[in-house]
Amino acid sequence: MTAATHSTLFPQVPDTADAVLDGLDPEQREVATALHGPVCVLAGAGTGKTRAITHRIAYGVRAGILQPSSVLAVTFTNRAAGEMRGRLRQLGAGGVQARTFHSAALRQLQYFWPKAVGGSLPRLVDRKIQLVADAAAACRIRLDRGELRDVTAEIEWSKVTQTIPADYAAVAAKVGREAPRNPAEIAQLYGTYEDLKRDRGVIDFEDVLLLTVAVLQDRHDIAEQVRAQYQHFVVDEYQDVSPLQQRLLDLWLGERDSLCVVGDASQTIYSFTGATPDHLLDFRNRHPGATVVKLVRDYRSSPQVVHLANGLLAQASGRAAEHRLELISQRAPGPEPVYAEYTDEPAEAEGAARRIRDLIASGVPAGEIAILFRTNSQSELHEQALADAGVPYQLRGAERFFDRPEVRKAGSALRAAARFGGNDSLLDDVVDLPSQVRAVLSGEGWTNQPPAGSGAVRERWESLAALVHLAHDFAEAKEGATLGDLVAELDERASAQHAPTVQGVTLASLHSAKGLEWDVVFLTGVAEGMMPITYAKTDEQIEEERRLLYVGVTRAREHLSVSWALSRSPGGRANRRPSRFLDGLRPGSVATAGRGGGGPGGIERGVASSAGTVVRRSVRTPARCRVCGRTLTDAGEMKLMRCEDCPSDMDEGLYERLREWREVQAQRSGQPAFCVFTDKTLMAIAETVPDDASELARIPGVGVRKLNRFGTDVLAICAGQDVERGEEGD
Repeated sequence: MTAATHSTLFPQVPDTADAVLDGLDPEQREVATALHGPVCVLAGAGTGKTRAITHRIAYGVRAGILQPSSVLAVTFTNRAAGEMRGRLRQLGAGGVQARTFHSAALRQLQYFWPKAVGGSLPRLVDRKIQLVADAAAACRIRLDRGELRDVTAEIEWSKVTQTIPADYAAVAAKVGREAPRNPAEIAQLYGTYEDLKRDRGVIDFEDVLLLTVAVLQDRHDIAEQVRAQYQHFVVDEYQDVSPLQQRLLDLWLGERDSLCVVGDASQTIYSFTGATPDHLLDFRNRHPGATVVKLVRDYRSSPQVVHLANGLLAQASGRAAEHRLELISQRAPGPEPVYAEYTDEPAEAEGAARRIRDLIASGVPAGEIAILFRTNSQSELHEQALADAGVPYQLRGAERFFDRPEVRKAGSALRAAARFGGNDSLLDDVVDLPSQVRAVLSGEGWTNQPPAGSGAVRERWESLAALVHLAHDFAEAKEGATLGDLVAELDERASAQHAPTVQGVTLASLHSAKGLEWDVVFLTGVAEGMMPITYAKTDEQIEEERRLLYVGVTRAREHLSVSWALSRSPGGRANRRPSRFLDGLRPGSVATAGRGGGGPGGIERGVASSAGTVVRRSVRTPARCRVCGRTLTDAGEMKLMRCEDCPSDMDEGLYERLREWREVQAQRSGQPAFCVFTDKTLMAIAETVPDDASELARIPGVGVRKLNRFGTDVLAICAGQDVERGEEGD
């Protein structure tokens, strides 16, 4: 949930410009009234940055200083842009444009393309990854699904950093980027991908920015027309801008300095996409006369949560750490964070599910609880554990809410009822809006009680339940609202991708949780190898992992649980330790490397049975797919313990390192690579990530001979260690 969902829906529009400033703290008021010249707002997590900048725009508009149509507010997600537009309407500044960089650029490109180039703008490609696959086929380079995703990400990074194919290898080496394939191969694939786009007359997402930049650079008349339209700019999440986005912003501005940027270097977590905090940190150098305002009053989190967040950053290093903000909680004291240690990952998931079930039973809404993790592959265990506990949940980052088939059908049914409701027998005995919506959606599958278990049926019900919940909130906020009014609200939300809150526990990766908040947050898998992730090697990468955990901590308003598992699977060797980022912060630990103690101080260990043995989940049978449950008959699928087409939770970086190691071993022995290990066996290893020889031996394709010969090397690679590739593992 966002802070907006915690406030009153559709409040009264302030009567005057000065009334817009009511309720702002001194620093927020300083932001709102600093309407001239460049302004830099350094805003810590939960400090009300969106409130400050929307009130700034609204105050300027209401005071007659800014014309609504001359303001362009830019952010990074459609949801954030939609929320900003909604807040501006509530403040009486409805004519202001609030868009993402891509949305604003696409609008300009579509308008000016006939004049600048002629004809209509080329079609925007739907699935970039298919074009990359076609480029790989043209280059006769074989890429599996994981490599396709990685190469696509490399192409995206190259374009937002304005790196052309011929320069890719040199630039990647210069910045220390770890390429998923041989850099020369990626450069070849990148060049072929660009050729295919030209041949097919299509453009991709990044081309929208590149082409807009090119038009504004080459056509001064068009650039002046844009600058005449937009004279005042506000950029949210400025720490996440890429070099390409900064170039576009510079062209929009021209020689002017009517710019307000908002950001927090300590929340820079997207550097892998080309984002850099340098533009934020260098703002004062580029604009010596800038007004700089720091927002440090945290209205989101309790003092206990804020204390942990500050402690994480106090141990940070690097340039972003030099500009960290010390948050000051404005909330009443809450409970101390809970630290929980479990024997294995299934036990950790079950422990979280039990605690969540108890919280919901005590009255905490399921929609105010989240489980956050480092990688999407960690979601499966939590989904199963929550389903077993009878707890509703939703996956963050899955299919967009308004794109779901059941939501589209429900919208059509509500629209029809709004137009022809007088002839619908379902609506004969209902008068209020929520009852009307429940009646209409009952024909689409909504019921008073949710269906048992998890899966597609439960997900459809949760979508419809979210619409019912929205109708209730809408009716409370807008007296006399009709079904037609609600349909109009849904249409507006759909255009902004501003989905209603689903009443279920949120499961999300730490990256996708950015910008959200909940009353209760469970941070799971906070162990070495996962946080920081194994492939984070450099100081810069380690510090970004620390910032990612900081973002996770600051999502919690009151209750925070941090947990880790000592082994990956039941029966595995308990050789994991809590994340180094917790050293000196969790009870029983010290601020030096090494194993933290257990015992008192909030440590909760795995639940044991009355007999004293640790309760463990039963191991799934290897004859069934561990994703969809289908019986497996193909030898390759049995080796993977899943269907070929089911999603993989493979550690792709580990898989690539295993392949590189295998190539060296094959060359030394003079044998084909598959004689060392087949691709399927390497994939199974990368999905299982064995902790010890017994776990490795259980993987089909790893016999006694290969275990003795290669086991030491494989386990070392799985543990993130460097091995001497010039020597065999025996």
